[in-house]
Amino acid sequence: MKPLIDPFGRAITYLRVSVTDRCDLRCIYCMSERMRFLPRTELLSIEELDRLCTAFIQRGVRRLRFTGGEPLVRKGFLDLLHSVRRHLGEGLDEITVTTNGVQLAEFAAPLFAAGVRRVNVSLDSIDRETFARIARRDRLPQVLEGIEAAVATGLKVKINTVALKHDNAHEIPHLVKWTHARGHDITLIETMPLGEIDEDRTDQFLSLTRVREDMQSYWRLTDLPDRTGGPARYVRVEDTGGRLGFITPLTHNFCEGCSRVRLTCTGRLYLCLGHETSVDLRAPLRAGGDDDAIQAAIDAAIALRPKGHDFQIERLSKPATGRHMSVTGG
Repeated sequence: MKPLIDPFGRAITYLRVSVTDRCDLRCIYCMSERMRFLPRTELLSIEELDRLCTAFIQRGVRRLRFTGGEPLVRKGFLDLLHSVRRHLGEGLDEITVTTNGVQLAEFAAPLFAAGVRRVNVSLDSIDRETFARIARRDRLPQVLEGIEAAVATGLKVKINTVALKHDNAHEIPHLVKWTHARGHDITLIETMPLGEIDEDRTDQFLSLTRVREDMQSYWRLTDLPDRTGGPARYVRVEDTGGRLGFITPLTHNFCEGCSRVRLTCTGRLYLCLGHETSVDLRAPLRAGGDDDAIQAAIDAAIALRPKGHDFQIERLSKPATGRHMSVTGG
């Protein structure tokens, strides 16, 4: 089958799949404390998720990343992984998972057995009080135990940290050193205006351009050409020997080389994280559509893909999209 190419000549090789909007944390930048989650009947079944993943792999997608919400709370998630792993080496290069780490100690070995070799762990603080304030749950010990279990199992761990001006900005250098001392990469992420939350995002926004400038006053940073399929731009911190990434959707967007599209747990395909443009792939699935009908729906979606997002710092107080990150997938 012909590869997926958007109207701006960008090949689609990376599919991020949200398997649930539910989560066992309530991070202040991601969702409200009183989130109303989707009825389970609206979610794609494991079989439907597998069918859509297969359709994209047939069109040139080489990386699958499973996200949420928190994917490890989705019933049947391991069954999905065991099913899609049949494509590894047959068009698919890798299967990765993004998790908050709370249940990782239990799932590390099963994830490895299902073909996963890399996990991204969302970790915004290694101070227990700060972690509990950001996540609204006191779960840091479980997350640290999960990271240790992942390493012991053979999974490569990368840490993702959302930079928050009033909560963890002071801790970022310490967190980078802590992560590198354990042999992990770490990526810092600017907060993004997705969905209504209980906090003022403008008040919490921390420019990573400024963070990097500050780091250069006490660390030696060397730009790296490395790409891992995502939007991060990497440097090596010569003083720690580790790799540090920056994801900067507001101060320096990453749209020009974007190869990603996102499938929600309800079967909507979003062409851009920062746009509402989407196509419903669940409808043809549940209407009994054959593979040709599914591929036609995917083609129609890719033809609508915008050139880039419209995140603007001065509009952070209001979300750029109504959906939360837990719906689209991080």
